[in-house]
Amino acid sequence: MQSSFDLSQFKHRTSVTVRFHEVDMLGVCNNAVYLNYFEYARLQYIKDLGLMPSDGIFSDGDIYFMVRNEVNYKSHAFYDEKLLIYSRVSFIKNSSYGFEHIIIKDHNKELVADGAGVFVHVDAATKKPILIKQKMIDVVSAYEPAVKILRDTSI
Repeated sequence: MQSSFDLSQFKHRTSVTVRFHEVDMLGVCNNAVYLNYFEYARLQYIKDLGLMPSDGIFSDGDIYFMVRNEVNYKSHAFYDEKLLIYSRVSFIKNSSYGFEHIIIKDHNKELVADGAGVFVHVDAATKKPILIKQKMIDVVSAYEPAVKILRDTSI
């Protein structure tokens, strides 16, 4: 994961405010909380792109397992700071896709953390990887023209 990003490559943005229960006695945001921020940003991304099923998550039988998480800490966030989370889908393969995230402080644009995650689309019954649906590829590609489509069409 690279440590410096071009924010112009990240179209999606959401925000969070560091809450009291997310900090330690020094007021510093706990390191594990950033995974929750990434998850929140990914769900907002899916909702904003219209990829969330109308009856709610998992109601359509599509299941995605998180198989990798990465967080790179650059500075501290503190209680009550507003953070901006920039997200993008960076690649789509046959059954997996990857997100990248950047978290910056709203008030001074200081980089707090960056990270990435990988999801695998699985069959609900067998829990084995299956192809990502073309609709998702089309929607994400339209929104993220730079997304790398790495599908093996010989399968």
